Amino acid sequence: MKKFWNWVRDSDEERTLYLNGVISDETWWGDEVTPKMFKDELLAGTGNITVWINSPGGDVFAAAQIYNMLMEYSGRVTVKIDGLAASAASVIAMAGGDVYMSPVSMLMIHNPSTIAIGDSEEMLRAKALLDEVKESIINAYELKSGLSRTKLAHLMDAETWMNANKAIELGFADKVMFTEGEKTSTDSLIFSRMAITNSLINKLPKQSKPKTGTPIESLDKRLSLITH
Repeated sequence: MKKFWNWVRDSDEERTLYLNGVISDETWWGDEVTPKMFKDELLAGTGNITVWINSPGGDVFAAAQIYNMLMEYSGRVTVKIDGLAASAASVIAMAGGDVYMSPVSMLMIHNPSTIAIGDSEEMLRAKALLDEVKESIINAYELKSGLSRTKLAHLMDAETWMNANKAIELGFADKVMFTEGEKTSTDSLIFSRMAITNSLINKLPKQSKPKTGTPIESLDKRLSLITH
């Protein structure tokens, strides 16, 4: 069975967990064996654990299970983001007592999404589900960052990308790896799809700015290169 995690025992008191790649719904969603397997491996040892994350996200319910298991774990949990903790992976990162980010890593939060097929009532049910899932995700972000739920909802609406300094500034992380102290830069950057779009539009010559209702496909392509 394919696993997106790997445990390494450093000593009798320390273990390291690597979460790499997509948090796959193929091995979690509808499969009661895999969550149990993860829990069994988690509880197979004691002591502190370090969780390294490099993941674009994946299934939000699988991430919720991992988050809960790590939050309930008796030892200290330290999270280290060495590449990307995006979407559902950012939820798992919030389980760290301390969250460290590489100076070249990124953290991204956005609204949950799904696929729905059916009539208007089915679409309304899908929207209601997504709204509740969003609120549950905000619970984890709120506990870690201390930001207001309104602020967090806006950050998710904008699909917000944060470098290490900005993540620390907003309370999602605690320290930049490979540096001493926890001082953050006052000019750290925060990325959002809306902010980048507005910035690109403002830089276009007036005569080339799209009129209301005009497609901006070329702009979308430039935006895609920046945000993906």
